Amino acid sequence: MRILLVAMSDSIHTARWISQIADQGWDIYMFPSKDCGLVHPEMKNISVYHSFYSKCKGIDKSVYLHGFPVFSKFVAFGGIRVLEEIWPDYRILQLKRIIARIKPDIIHSMEIQAAGYLTLEARKRFYGKFPPWIVTNWGSDIYLFGRLSEHEPKIKSVLEECDYYTCECLRDVKLAREFGFKGRVIGVFPNSCGFNLKQISRLRKSGPISDRRIIMLKGYQHWAGRALSGLKALEYCTDILDEYEVVIYSASRETVRAARLFRKSTGIRTRIIPTGTPHYEILRLQGEARTSLGLSISDGISTSLLEAMAMGSFPIQSWTSCADEWIEDGKTGILVPPEDPEVVAKAIRRALTDDDLVNYAGERNYRLAAEKLNQSLLKSKVIDLYTTVANERSIY
Repeated sequence: MRILLVAMSDSIHTARWISQIADQGWDIYMFPSKDCGLVHPEMKNISVYHSFYSKCKGIDKSVYLHGFPVFSKFVAFGGIRVLEEIWPDYRILQLKRIIARIKPDIIHSMEIQAAGYLTLEARKRFYGKFPPWIVTNWGSDIYLFGRLSEHEPKIKSVLEECDYYTCECLRDVKLAREFGFKGRVIGVFPNSCGFNLKQISRLRKSGPISDRRIIMLKGYQHWAGRALSGLKALEYCTDILDEYEVVIYSASRETVRAARLFRKSTGIRTRIIPTGTPHYEILRLQGEARTSLGLSISDGISTSLLEAMAMGSFPIQSWTSCADEWIEDGKTGILVPPEDPEVVAKAIRRALTDDDLVNYAGERNYRLAAEKLNQSLLKSKVIDLYTTVANERSIY
């Protein structure tokens, strides 16, 4: 089977998805949806089609790079910028040519705003029969961007033209249908590759969840993330935080500044996890946390929420994600508005003072993780996804 992925080549999420199929003996190709000349170091057994790229260290020997090699990533970026200026449609034409050359059995756009739009334009210019096209919804692709006037018609065009659709939330299946998708939904499960539960269980602190004294905060503060609401909520709770340490990961620059001010004004122990910290270290901290906060104005099923559930940390999550499809509000987690620190503070107070609540949630959430987030289970679903499409293609 030949699969052409149109996806972000430097993304850990892309790398984890590929890891699920890299051992199947299939021919896997990637056309970066954002021309950056980079490849995530965890990728294996794949051919990547760049325009310019630098020969970076740490790339697995099983990754084959195509394009024009240069001696540094800065030169690669420069070449890419020049191409964008003098030939705005070059990526569309490159993708069209590669599809014609490798003749993939399946094209899979992973994410809509970059990969989906790019594949749509290549399809419009393609001569002959276009391969079966899978579109995967990432995070806010429809839920947020579908409400923006400049994106709505593009999203509709992608969903009207593609043959198959996958996503993380039942919410997004409904939205895709409303946007004109008439094809087949072939998967509703997390885009992350799940967890090796036996392995990560070793990172969980033994004993009751109520004995833990760490509060985790996802530090995104950008177009969707609202970490500053979480910090403000924690400020409202300083009277009960003396025994706790606030640990902030994936912190944006604005969050780092605010966290330093929070630590200085409240005296609460606050730790900022450096960018590039290994993933297992984040999981270990989740396994020592009593509660975990994740706030954003839009999301799919947040990977950090699933990590908290698997590691026993009581989740406090914004209700703008699909968390309601995974946790029972008030029992196995608490859903909150992302921009109302007072409501978030009430949720934090409950999570820090109700021992029975967090202990019960820790048990229930781990059982759910074992049922739905086991790495081998999700891998088999991804393999079945491609096999189903390939088998249906062979019929026609």
